Amino acid sequence: MEYKDFVDLQAVQRLQQLAQKSYNLAGSGTLPPERISGYSTSACGFDLLYSTQRIDDQVLDELQNLADEAGLVKQFQAMKSGAVMNRIIGHDSENRQVLHTACRDIFTDNPLAPEATSQAREQMARLQTFLADLDSSVVTNDKGEPFTTMVQVGIGGSDLGPRALYVALQRYHLPGRSARFIANVDPDDAAAVLADLDLSRTLINVVSKSGTTLETLTNEQLVRQALAAAGLNPARHMIAVTGAGSPMDDPEKYLASFHMYDYIGGRYSATSMVGGVTLGFVLGYDTFKEVLRGAHEMDVAADTGSIRENLPLLMAMLGIWNHNFLGCATVAVLPYSQALLRFPAHLQQCDMESNGKQVTRYGVPVRWQTGPVVWGEPGTNGQHAFYQLLHQGTEIVPVEFIGFRNSQYEADIKIKGTTSQQKLMANMLAQSLAMAQGRDHENPNKKFSGNRPSSLLIGERLTPYAMGALLGLYENRIAFQGFCWNINSFDQEGVQLGKILADRILAELVPEKDGGRKKLAPDAPEISLLRAAGCNE
Repeated sequence: MEYKDFVDLQAVQRLQQLAQKSYNLAGSGTLPPERISGYSTSACGFDLLYSTQRIDDQVLDELQNLADEAGLVKQFQAMKSGAVMNRIIGHDSENRQVLHTACRDIFTDNPLAPEATSQAREQMARLQTFLADLDSSVVTNDKGEPFTTMVQVGIGGSDLGPRALYVALQRYHLPGRSARFIANVDPDDAAAVLADLDLSRTLINVVSKSGTTLETLTNEQLVRQALAAAGLNPARHMIAVTGAGSPMDDPEKYLASFHMYDYIGGRYSATSMVGGVTLGFVLGYDTFKEVLRGAHEMDVAADTGSIRENLPLLMAMLGIWNHNFLGCATVAVLPYSQALLRFPAHLQQCDMESNGKQVTRYGVPVRWQTGPVVWGEPGTNGQHAFYQLLHQGTEIVPVEFIGFRNSQYEADIKIKGTTSQQKLMANMLAQSLAMAQGRDHENPNKKFSGNRPSSLLIGERLTPYAMGALLGLYENRIAFQGFCWNINSFDQEGVQLGKILADRILAELVPEKDGGRKKLAPDAPEISLLRAAGCNE
């Protein structure tokens, strides 16, 4: 497959011209009913309302041309079918398939990547058997008691995605089941999690594809020591999710093991066993399958060529319009759902680790902006924190609002004629309108310039299916943008240098009696920084 540089696409030149006279949202009459109803699209139970973006039909047509010219849907379909997309042509790279979508392509008789989907089905069958053994008390602790808690030990993609989904779907947890997460190598993280647990009824799920991740292995040893100190056999309480043949793929050390594969990147792994084991434990097998179903159906929805009908592609192109043509450096994802508390943190990794790249897929420097800074917090709390900058700051921040018409628990009351959920949604809609239209005022401190873009993504209720669809929507949006920028969204070389330097510094801290050998010169920056930081003892 031949890839084209972003700046060489003809639609880019036309979009640059259109950006000079982009639609102005400020003032009255800029959002007539026909615009609001016309600028909307739907998929998998979500409606995207994007009339409050700085676009018109001409811009949409050129964004369609850009998507077509870059072959975005064709590249997406090639990815799902097993093409090697994780590579830098002509240079050493991971050179892998990208098949996180195969983990949820289990609902069809003719999967696009049969071998990968067969492996996913095999792991799902192992998970179903393991969960059934837990439910029927075939697998218990030494006293014959059922396990009630699972602690997931992992970092990065082995933590952020599963944790975000766990928090989002607490409403659907099985009675008497819960999970905790240990990610940070900071020993206080593990200590705080373990402090109030009944370890005798706790399973530890250690997740590392390579089986060599330093932070994860360190935390695993902390947990093993805690289990041993409590008089428990770690091998009866620990589960591994790792690559086949890794150092962790050892049945003598773990009660059960599940596999993850090279073609699934960490930040895209929540729908693999990386998320499946813990989510299956707390939600049940069938409910976890509903998460997969939602993600799968959003993968299918992303195959449509028209950006007006393809929700992930449309969000990708609107993001490119704001970032590359209107010059907005960041994007805020603001869920008006407390259950999505950890979702922006997951998106930070998924988006910024994917598209924070400075070379093309041919290994030459890019000549255009790639991934934006992604951040966010739930509303309405955010309204009393950083929305001041969104409305009146000098930095224009496009916003992607996420909301639901109905609450998860349906435990609500009416105050002054409206429910709390109605108040929540009214606030979200009002923020979008305020950012778009602004307000004129004779007092400059009370003036709002408006013309600040946003979109509204609205679902009925945050169910397991909806959570899977939302996850798939953002994963696919990120992939589309990376394809358009002609970068490799599926490696993460940027995290490697820090690891190398950390290992070099750690080697200096190991006493010679413990096998340490000093390798750095006394005036090396690492040594000087250790001394200055007071960490050399």
